[in-house]
Amino acid sequence: MDTIPAYERDPYATALETRVLRTGEEQGRPFAILEDTILYPEGGGQPSDRGTLRGVAVVEVQKREGEIRHYLASPLAEGPASLELDWARRFDHMQQHTGQHLLTAVAQDRFQWETTAFHLGATVCDIEVAASSISLRDMAQLEEAVAHEIRARREITARRVGPEAYKLEAVRSRGLPDGHTGDIRLVQIAGVDLNTCGGTHLRHTGEIEALKLLGTESIRGGTRLFYVAGGRVRARLGAHEARNAALRALLGAPDEDLVPALQTKLDQLQAADRRVRKLEEDLAEVQAAALAARPEGLVEAHAEGRDMAFLQKLARQVLAADPAKAVFLTAESGGHGLFLLSAGEASALDVPTLGKAVAEMLGAKGGGSGKTFQGKAPDLAARAEALAGLRASGG
Repeated sequence: MDTIPAYERDPYATALETRVLRTGEEQGRPFAILEDTILYPEGGGQPSDRGTLRGVAVVEVQKREGEIRHYLASPLAEGPASLELDWARRFDHMQQHTGQHLLTAVAQDRFQWETTAFHLGATVCDIEVAASSISLRDMAQLEEAVAHEIRARREITARRVGPEAYKLEAVRSRGLPDGHTGDIRLVQIAGVDLNTCGGTHLRHTGEIEALKLLGTESIRGGTRLFYVAGGRVRARLGAHEARNAALRALLGAPDEDLVPALQTKLDQLQAADRRVRKLEEDLAEVQAAALAARPEGLVEAHAEGRDMAFLQKLARQVLAADPAKAVFLTAESGGHGLFLLSAGEASALDVPTLGKAVAEMLGAKGGGSGKTFQGKAPDLAARAEALAGLRASGG
């Protein structure tokens, strides 16, 4: 490969005729070493490119041991090969990464917030800045300042300089990879920023299109600032509009009234939930009184659509009314069968032993100790059999 790879010589190139010089395998993954490449290997916070090599998917590109490895979906032989770039992914990364350079420069120049880290995520990007907190007012001012530089269409260029010339450059950040030797690549936003970077970038800031700040998060004494740029802004706005349209239809309210309308619905649901809980308590009391009045020592009931909490409440009330009784309660909820076996203080029922027997009959998982055993079963098809077994045992 030339000293400067094709992805750096022309970051807008989408196809290349090259050669597979060598192939290999790393932890079961086939890879190819090429004569030249337009695919950027992961580095500097920018994920690697994707594409195809001779029609085979390139799933990752990494620098390993001084070479660029193209990891493939399936092995390839050496020889001539056509390489194609997933341009949509690359251009998105260029927008996000160039947006980061501009955001970092403006944040430092306007607010003296030094950027300490950068992450280019699949949907959202972020930088970490040396600021204990960022107010909404400062975020708005920062976003507007970045928008001003985007509208200015400032030229973006990349060049390489030697170590001695590098010392004379007004570079914003002088961080270089450990063990770096040779020329140093500089990326410049005219009149705004000069920085060391090996990533792919746009021709001018206008191609960023837009940059939207999304929010902040405190981290390690600093602040993480989330953003999206370029096509992601439009995609995010489109998703918000689609979601708002669905909410407008559901709530019968315009955009500006969606939050109040939703709050009203939530208040109504909470009130309804309180009424349901009160009705369940009343129902449990009525059922408990009826079960406690039965003459047999083991009483049983099935509560359709109830949960384990209801069964527990019902059992407590029955046994509080008559400690000499035992209860076998079941319910079907969420596509599963629930069961509870419990005995009062004056009952001689061997709950641990019988509970395990019931669980086995129902094919259930469960457990307990002392006077209560409960579990969940795939269904309650064997409920009658389990009840018969309890009664045969003296319950």
